[in-house]
Amino acid sequence: MPRLTSVCWDVLECIFLKDGFEFARQKGDHRAYSKAGIIRPLIIPTYKSVGLDIITSLMRTANMSRERYFELLSQC
Repeated sequence: MPRLTSVCWDVLECIFLKDGFEFARQKGDHRAYSKAGIIRPLIIPTYKSVGLDIITSLMRTANMSRERYFELLSQC
């Protein structure tokens, strides 16, 4: 399995949009995404390099496995 690495915010946006999330709102440099069945919204900061701690937290909130993450990453 590949290692998780930092990615740009627009790559993360692509991954979660392909997983069924929809853009909800933006406040400053933080964009919120929602999906039916997921209680908390995903908050993606618009950083050039989003760190691993944020990526793993987003994956946990979205109930996304590493396999699914890398599958969607290859499409973005």
